[in-house]
Amino acid sequence: MNRQTKGVLLAAGGASLWGGSGAAAQYLFSTTTISTTWLVAVRLLTAGILLTAISIIRAPQQVRALTHRRRNLGYLLAFAILGMLNSQLTYFLAVKFSNAPTATVIQYLQPVIIIIWLALSQRQWPRRIDCISIAIALVGTFYLVTGGHLNTLTLTPTALFWGLWCAGAAALYTLLPRPLLEHYDALAVCGLAMLVSGIILTPFLFTIPTPHLSSGDWWLVGYIVVGGTMFSYTMFLQSIRYISPSVTGILSAFEPLVATLLAVTLLGTWMTPAAVVGSLLILLTPFLQAIPLQKVLALFTRQKHHH
Repeated sequence: MNRQTKGVLLAAGGASLWGGSGAAAQYLFSTTTISTTWLVAVRLLTAGILLTAISIIRAPQQVRALTHRRRNLGYLLAFAILGMLNSQLTYFLAVKFSNAPTATVIQYLQPVIIIIWLALSQRQWPRRIDCISIAIALVGTFYLVTGGHLNTLTLTPTALFWGLWCAGAAALYTLLPRPLLEHYDALAVCGLAMLVSGIILTPFLFTIPTPHLSSGDWWLVGYIVVGGTMFSYTMFLQSIRYISPSVTGILSAFEPLVATLLAVTLLGTWMTPAAVVGSLLILLTPFLQAIPLQKVLALFTRQKHHH
């Protein structure tokens, strides 16, 4: 197996496991009394312990540098609270009040938020492809939220609120760890951020009653923690060693695809044609951002002159 194939399989596999965890959470929320905060606390604490343990074995000096240098610790705490904890909790709340496909798709508005933030912070007008991406994402959101009709809402205000907050949190999740990821292993950074987030939520494990779950439900919780968090993060981060970040960004579309397929086929979730169109338009955004537009235009111009 060549490096390109291995990278593609790792990225697609990691994104698919992520999508599956959204569908698993939707099932648990609809059939049990499980609390969102309890599930997120268990997920982050357990996965954080496991990933940090792996990082300590693989690169103890990196874990030491991340936790003992004041500057690194500040970045790590900001990422853990505003990025990791914020995105995980709001994503599951969006799933609870809507469904896995909708929550996962709305989360993909994060490139638009990042584009706007970078344009404002750098006081620089976005590129043409960025403006096109924003317009397409806004049209997609309109169809997803209204079903194509101005006087109706297909999502409750609560679901829309948590979905949009989730997209903003996902943007912070992408931007905040950049200074750390330039110097340290991504697995160590994410593992420690999950551990810190899990520790912050630990008091809820003692104040919220443990839900009454069947053995099958506990298997789903285990999958959300191990498959949908630990393995998915590890596989996705490993893929960057073999393929470019732009390709992994495109393959991340497997997350909403798998979440939608599982929710529709196994959970009976119904998506209107307008919702499907809106979702596809929103998911087009990361594809547009990944296209090396200048290279494509240069190639087109070269071929035009050649003919």
